[in-house]
Amino acid sequence: MLNERITKCFKIRKGQIDDLDELQMLFIETVTEVCISDYADDQIDAWISDTKNNVNRQRWVDALSNQFVLVAQDENKIIGFATLDCGNYIDFLFVHKDFQRQGVANKLYKEIENEALHQQSAYLTSNVSKTARPFFENNGFVVVKEQVVHIKGVKLTNYKMMKTIGKT
Repeated sequence: MLNERITKCFKIRKGQIDDLDELQMLFIETVTEVCISDYADDQIDAWISDTKNNVNRQRWVDALSNQFVLVAQDENKIIGFATLDCGNYIDFLFVHKDFQRQGVANKLYKEIENEALHQQSAYLTSNVSKTARPFFENNGFVVVKEQVVHIKGVKLTNYKMMKTIGKT
């Protein structure tokens, strides 16, 4: 069931390790529901399988512990999250399937870019899905190269994207 109201009152806060389970569920539901028009079922299953089966839990713990993590929260529900690794790599940027196109991704992205600038990064990069590519292009990113990644023997296309943000 889609969220009927436009979310304007969400807040952005720093992510914490206690958010792990909710972030993983948001990731799985978003990929499963939102990316379905860009990827086949077997591709989506491969993409989420390690998270769904808790195989890569340590990767998530490491991201929450070592990256700059922001969470968008509407009341008591996490509706999006973004992470910045090494000051210039957007590792995760996901918005809950029921809160798409409500400004959540834009707000998270702006805060991530501000943090990158604060860390004196000259550019941002990310490996971006077909689904997310238009969002990143709308925010000034360009495709550096199209990539084919192999997950569980399944090929998925994504894009290495980059944006200059600071003084070079």
